[in-house]
Amino acid sequence: MAATPPVCDFGWKAPDFRLWGTDDHPYELSGLKGENGLVLAFICNHCPYVKAVIDRIVRDAGDLAPLGIGFAAICSNDPEQYPEDSYENMQRFAKEHKFFFPYLHDPDQEVAKAYGAACTPDFFGFNGDLELQYRGRLDSSGKSAEEGARRELFEAMEQVAKTGEGPRDQTPSIGCSIKWKAA
Repeated sequence: MAATPPVCDFGWKAPDFRLWGTDDHPYELSGLKGENGLVLAFICNHCPYVKAVIDRIVRDAGDLAPLGIGFAAICSNDPEQYPEDSYENMQRFAKEHKFFFPYLHDPDQEVAKAYGAACTPDFFGFNGDLELQYRGRLDSSGKSAEEGARRELFEAMEQVAKTGEGPRDQTPSIGCSIKWKAA
């Protein structure tokens, strides 16, 4: 089922966390941030929305690095209900798509809850002070491979890198809902 996250809550401070990456190393929020900010992308392996844009996500993460913007992806889906999102499959997915950034496992879903993640993909763009400045979509093409699509995440974070502030006009991402564990 498709889900849409809420609009950006400008200035909201990123909650700290410690998660294991698919490279079997732990990561903390402070170690992921670049000099000018950080993008956290809640993704998963099985979602057709993520599968359609994963190469563009990797491209944009690479293009943001020289601007001082760190990047990490987080999978919070319940792997019991969705085995394709298991830790082992996350490792395979990261290798297959040549992730050079951390792909983090959120097994108890506490990070997704703390951030209010709603869908995959769900992008959180923070400035150098880890204040939220972007909560929008990757680009204007959605699940298609539209040539020349406006790179909204990249443009927003480029602005954040230069000014510390994101654009006020943002279009929410859309994707599969986070697959929460049964209560």
